[in-house]
Amino acid sequence: MMEKQAKKRHPIRPGRPPRKHAGEVDERILDAAQQVILKHGLAGASIDEIAALARAGKPTIYARFPGKEALFAAVVSRNVAAAIERLESSAPSGSTLDERLASLGTTAQTWILSGQTIDLIRASISEARRLPDLANNVKQMAQQRCQDAVSHILSEAAQSGPDGTLPAFAPKRVATTARYFVDFVIMPMVMRALHGEKLESLRADIKSDVAARVPFFLAACRHGGVA
Repeated sequence: MMEKQAKKRHPIRPGRPPRKHAGEVDERILDAAQQVILKHGLAGASIDEIAALARAGKPTIYARFPGKEALFAAVVSRNVAAAIERLESSAPSGSTLDERLASLGTTAQTWILSGQTIDLIRASISEARRLPDLANNVKQMAQQRCQDAVSHILSEAAQSGPDGTLPAFAPKRVATTARYFVDFVIMPMVMRALHGEKLESLRADIKSDVAARVPFFLAACRHGGVA
């Protein structure tokens, strides 16, 4: 009888995937969580829907993330990490500090003004009243990592030219200078996007906006305005 039906097959055991597949499962979960949260908001997002979209069981999700808030924080962290990697891997172009900082500002704004990034910021803001600690932690994490990356790039860009001796780019001050760069060169376009201006129009204005702001910023650095 076909050798007892070629021996009975062992049932497939549910549970955690092999280690080599764990990263792939994490990415599926975070992709699904991002899609569901952006569609329904964090309050309206369902772990059941995320599990179905990720093709993962709820126990698998809860083994990695204790709840929707942790999922949302992980989604934002992944988005920021990808942006930082992009910033650090693409050295600012240009022969002068003005040109390199304009390149840096353009790259940063292009990432932030992508649809999903702005939508994640909006989702975080929308939860600020209901979950203030979550919204604040997400903001602090994104802001700090962005400023750290900008600080590193500013230091390298300045040291390659005569502006490297300016107090604004000294090791003790460059973190503050980076914060001012983010606030003055990058954030105004973000605020315009958050207030409803069309992303297509804003993206078309990125280069001209950065080109107008960088000389003003550097004038402050060169004349003692950044202390």
